[in-house]
Amino acid sequence: MVSREQKRAALYEKLQLLRSVTHSSALNKTSIIVDATKYIEELKKKVERLNQDISTSQMSADQDPLPVQVTVETVEKGFRINVFSEKDCPGLLVSILEAFEELGLDVLDARVSCSDNFHLEAVGEENQGEADSLDAQGVKQAVLQAIKNWSEHNDQ
Repeated sequence: MVSREQKRAALYEKLQLLRSVTHSSALNKTSIIVDATKYIEELKKKVERLNQDISTSQMSADQDPLPVQVTVETVEKGFRINVFSEKDCPGLLVSILEAFEELGLDVLDARVSCSDNFHLEAVGEENQGEADSLDAQGVKQAVLQAIKNWSEHNDQ
C-alpha cells in the first residue's frame, strides 16, 4: 500500500521535473502547470513556423527555375541575409535592394560577388521610424519574391 506521503513526494518530484523542463520559476502547482501550458503553446507555434519554412522552401524550389539559396537569420541589430546562386544574375542585386527598401530595411553592411555566380551577404535593420514588425520569415519571403519577379522579368 502506497502511503499518502509517498504519493505527495511522487507528485512533488513530477512537478519539479515539469518545472525544470519548461524553465519555469513558479513555486506552486497551479503556476507550474500554467507555465507548462504556455511552454507547450510556444512549442506548437515553433513547429508551425518550421513547417511553414519547410513548405515555403519546397514551393520556392519547385516554382523557381533559378537555383537560389536564401537564408535569413535574426541578429542583434536586425537580420543577416545570404543569397547564393551558381549562375551570374545581372540585375538581381537591384531587385533585392528594392525589396529591402520596400520592407523599410536599411543595409548596414554588405558584400556582393557577381562574377561567375551571385553571392550577397548583407546585414540590415528596420528603419528607426518603423515598428518592430519584421521577422526573419517575412524578410526571406520578400527576398524570394524579388528573385521570382526578377526571374520572370528576365525570362521574357
